[in-house]
Amino acid sequence: MTTYLDANKQRFLDELLELLRIPSVSADSKFKGDVRRAAEFVRDKLAAAGLDNASLYETPGHPVVYAEKIVDPALPTVLVYGHYDVQPADPYELWQSPPFEPTIRNERIYARGACDDKGQFYMHVKAIEAMIATDGLPCNVKVMIEGEEEVGSDHLGTFVAEHRDMLKTDVILISDTSIIANDTPSLETGLRGLSYVEVEVTGPNRDLHSGVYGGGVANPINVLCDMIASLHDEAGRITIPGFYDNVADLSEAERAELAKAPFNLEDYKQDLDVNDVAGEAGYSTNERTSIRPTLDVNGIWGGYTGEGAKTVLPSKAFAKISMRLVPNQTPDEITELFTKHFTAIAPASVKVKVTPHHGGLPYVTPVDSVEFEAASKAFEDAWGKKPIPTRGGGSIPIVALFERELGVKSILMGFGLDSDALHSPNESYGLFNFYKGIETIPYFYKNYAELKR
Repeated sequence: MTTYLDANKQRFLDELLELLRIPSVSADSKFKGDVRRAAEFVRDKLAAAGLDNASLYETPGHPVVYAEKIVDPALPTVLVYGHYDVQPADPYELWQSPPFEPTIRNERIYARGACDDKGQFYMHVKAIEAMIATDGLPCNVKVMIEGEEEVGSDHLGTFVAEHRDMLKTDVILISDTSIIANDTPSLETGLRGLSYVEVEVTGPNRDLHSGVYGGGVANPINVLCDMIASLHDEAGRITIPGFYDNVADLSEAERAELAKAPFNLEDYKQDLDVNDVAGEAGYSTNERTSIRPTLDVNGIWGGYTGEGAKTVLPSKAFAKISMRLVPNQTPDEITELFTKHFTAIAPASVKVKVTPHHGGLPYVTPVDSVEFEAASKAFEDAWGKKPIPTRGGGSIPIVALFERELGVKSILMGFGLDSDALHSPNESYGLFNFYKGIETIPYFYKNYAELKR
């Protein structure tokens, strides 16, 4: 298999670059045709890789791509999940090279979706191709790649429920997470959940002249800023009543285990060009970004933001707010708590509207399972060292749904780096990571098939 991988390295890369040129932005309707074009590209490449029944399954949104290779129904089955849609590339002017014209600099691929998730799911397509081509596929494999992950996977839950028999599997394998460093492999054992809301604060019934009305009428932007500022106390804790009631606190032993992951605070600050870190008192930076819940403003707007000056007192102000959740918190519960609190703290001079968007449950992977052992050993086979168990700070809402609908656990076998600038301008993915992933994935299948015997 190594010979096959070496002989096809350039083709694998060329195919990924072709996929990255398709602007499959699911959040923006003007890219709808491009999103479908990406789905068709993935379907065709799955078929070319040797998988059977490669098809598009229509949903009320963007299509799901599915293919399979059933070696022997008596053998265990792995279901690979990923997503071909990407985040919007805005602001375009901050990209050093166009986001949908992939560019290789310093052994890294720069493009929107390079790591999240095109580069990572495409490793699986190529690893499966290599195993099929060399008669080295030791168990059954199913591949499901969706096109709505970046907008909350609204229709995937229905798709999974309607196709349980087709998707029946023993484990789900996902590469949409990261490792600590290229010389320090790691396996994520959990993800945070998510509650995402949009708030609207309305003052007067129209935009007003700030000279005529300023000082006499509440400014919705000022009010919104005050309300947002009140959502954290001086210790960095979220002030919403009941927010922490169901938080599962880790034991000192569990915190000590997570602290084994190498972390240099000065390097962290230098990478981000910040003078200091911030967050909830009593927790390390790694803990704040993985095992603790958070509340962050993702966007805020209102009034006049164009060129020059316009002395306006706006009628409305808006913000988008995300809350990352930890085990035992649920998005429905947190969204309700947020809505009740945010409405309650609004002064009488404004009206408040809270619109829930998507959410997802937190997730924890058992580290004593055959599946986790197979993944851990795969990293050890490829890297020559055991991966460090970590907790991820991001969310993959569909993971909890998979467990509920299919009754199986997911293995979070990511190969990205935190410095890959996901969701930001100049997103990138290392050539090392892309090829190392293709090398490592077949070891998982080999180990898993052996351990399941």
